Amino acid sequence: MKLEGKVAVITGAASGIGAATARMFVAEGANVVVGDIQDDVGEKFAASLGEKAIYRHCNVAREDQVRDLITAATDTWGRLDVLYNNAGFVGAQGPFEATTVDDYDLTMDVLLKSVFLGIKYASPIMKAQNSGSIISTASICGLVPDVGTHLYNVAKAGVIMMTKSAALEMAEHDVRVNAICPGFIATQLAAGRELSTIDADENAERLAKVKDRMSDSQPLRRMGDPDDIARMALFLASDDSAWITGTAQVVDGGLTLGKPWRKQTKAVTQPGPIRMYKPAD
Repeated sequence: MKLEGKVAVITGAASGIGAATARMFVAEGANVVVGDIQDDVGEKFAASLGEKAIYRHCNVAREDQVRDLITAATDTWGRLDVLYNNAGFVGAQGPFEATTVDDYDLTMDVLLKSVFLGIKYASPIMKAQNSGSIISTASICGLVPDVGTHLYNVAKAGVIMMTKSAALEMAEHDVRVNAICPGFIATQLAAGRELSTIDADENAERLAKVKDRMSDSQPLRRMGDPDDIARMALFLASDDSAWITGTAQVVDGGLTLGKPWRKQTKAVTQPGPIRMYKPAD
């Protein structure tokens, strides 16, 4: 029970990584506010977690809704120990010349401004308590850019730097701030469709195909699952990480290491004659 008695707010918690984290947090003793824009899915999911979870609608691009989400935690349980800024989407894709200013604004609002808003409203509560952990979902795309997702890359790099900057301020109050950088994770976003647009069977079928296609792309030979990220979030939320702040924890199956060893050329991976430099006499 690593989170016994703690109160957590998780955005984007009705599905995917957020749902896996909420489920794990409750199992470890936390009370959880499930925030999302998928009201039917979110309400049913929170109800399935029992009395230790409540659902609140939250569009993370809206300041008033982020404020109200965090207030729901303190109104219900009197404190806030963990904020997990997890909600996100891929956002605008394509070349710069095809990206509109509206696309830019929406992408940055959901992916970066939302993290700022979460920190803004969680920080005074946690400072007053002299304790707390703020976690945000960044991405390996914030470290190594992906093709065709310029704004996503930039926003996730911004999440990493905002994490480091906030950690400096919050450390004065024993509040920790960290980010998680997932690699390829088997969620509805990885399947290329929003969850609300397809039924559960089709979603499962698409995810199975994505998992099969991506399983050989990273050194650890499988695609990540939401629980892989939830376990890192649990670590960062718990006292196990009491002396860790300002970090961007990479959870990617080794993807950022480069091409898997098994895919290297034979000259690299196969044994051969040992060549040693022999200095001239």
